[in-house]
Amino acid sequence: MTTIQTDIRDPAGLSMARALFGSEIAVAVTDPRVAHNRVLPQETRALKRMAPIRQRAYSAGRVAVHEATSQLDLPLRPVLMTPDRAPLWPEGLTGSISHSQSCCIAALGRTDQVRALGVDVEEDTDLDSDLVATVCTRAERAWLSAQPNAQAGLLAKLIFSAKECAYKCQYPVSKTLFGFDTFEVTPDPDTGQFEATFLNNVPHFAAGTQLHGRFGIADGLIITAMALRP
Repeated sequence: MTTIQTDIRDPAGLSMARALFGSEIAVAVTDPRVAHNRVLPQETRALKRMAPIRQRAYSAGRVAVHEATSQLDLPLRPVLMTPDRAPLWPEGLTGSISHSQSCCIAALGRTDQVRALGVDVEEDTDLDSDLVATVCTRAERAWLSAQPNAQAGLLAKLIFSAKECAYKCQYPVSKTLFGFDTFEVTPDPDTGQFEATFLNNVPHFAAGTQLHGRFGIADGLIITAMALRP
């Protein structure tokens, strides 16, 4: 299983997430279990409609985006929500936010360098066996059955994360909602790369189109990352 070692002085997942993206992508990590008070005033309006645990996750995501914005040497601008609850990125920027129970990651890039980004973070636990048939296609389940039993549940969780990552990356382009069965993921544990293949036609993505991503497993986390170039 490919892992990317992280610097223990960094927040869990930061070094790994940065290594999965190109140098032009800014990456920041925050902890969604604690309160974050640096949300911009325009962003606080959404908090009123959220339960406390969702408030912490939302705030952690926005603070991570602010840190990533600073890495790009840009002024802070609010990241609001669209009606479908996706982040509304400031003009000239695109990004992706993900959070697990213990980690929140934001990736941010300039639209003249990257068309769309996807990131997903999960705890490195096995995927619930009841979800495998829902998340994984028949081909993916066949691949899992050929893996060592001790790793099959974790690799199923990796497939879940890769599909979440690919969905987030394509959504700004297609603006289309779909389920797990639209993608088929082929992970390569030896290289830390994966392909997500469209099984159906989606606006701007024909069936058979492949999106390429990278992953790492370390520090108790699974992180998947993807970038679409202009």
